[in-house]
Amino acid sequence: MIGKAPRWIIVVVGIVAFIWIVPIIGIVVTSLRPPEGVSLGWWRFDHFDLTLSAWRRVWDKYPLAESMWATMKTAGIATSLTMLLTPAAAYAFHFLTFPLRRVLLIIIINAFVLPQQVVIIPLFTLWRDLGLIDNILSVLIPYVGMSFAWSIFLVKNFFEDFPRELIEAAKIDGCGPLATFRHVVLPNSLSPIFAVGILQFLWTWNALLLPMLFLRNNVPLPVLLARISGSYEINWDLRSVAAIITTIVPLLVFLVFQRQFAAGSQTRAGAKE
Repeated sequence: MIGKAPRWIIVVVGIVAFIWIVPIIGIVVTSLRPPEGVSLGWWRFDHFDLTLSAWRRVWDKYPLAESMWATMKTAGIATSLTMLLTPAAAYAFHFLTFPLRRVLLIIIINAFVLPQQVVIIPLFTLWRDLGLIDNILSVLIPYVGMSFAWSIFLVKNFFEDFPRELIEAAKIDGCGPLATFRHVVLPNSLSPIFAVGILQFLWTWNALLLPMLFLRNNVPLPVLLARISGSYEINWDLRSVAAIITTIVPLLVFLVFQRQFAAGSQTRAGAKE
């Protein structure tokens, strides 16, 4: 039986949680205060006036709806492709035999150590020559390709404890590699696939560098947030509104699928159940 947690642990966790949530409170309060109140500090209550002017100004001045749609489109397509291709690639590397299998796997996994900034100039040159600048493919291809390093590693780690008896039974029943993957492996690998999907969605939703360099129109929300910041005007109230809008969807996605994410993070323990 698990005993009750000591009182000091509850106090420490409460203090850490309070410190963690203070910036969030500051962003919400800043978005609801007039510019003159923001300049005095959001924590001051001597001139504590609340207004929705910053929310109206952001929606009127900047294309938040278009940016929201562009972000959902790129993040949704990149996440769907990653969730579709990653388990197939991990299945091929783990259960099938083909020439240079180990070499290809090592090359893909070693992309862990490749910084994103290294590929920017070659990618920009390639997209410019192919006419893909300001095209959604210019960010979708890197999103999916650069996620293979960690996503294949995660799903393949799950397959380490996958019962091979199921694979052998499928072969005896006459299933080929594709049928085995579709009817046996894929239905029993939903936990790591959901974990990959959540991580990929959060990464692509919050991505700034690639879309800022490759896209000109219909930019996603992080790029629009950077533009709202301005070069000579602080715009703390507008930036707070844009930050809240940018973080709402990833927060909701994580809250809705947190159970699948937790199950995916325990793949080695759950694979034998």
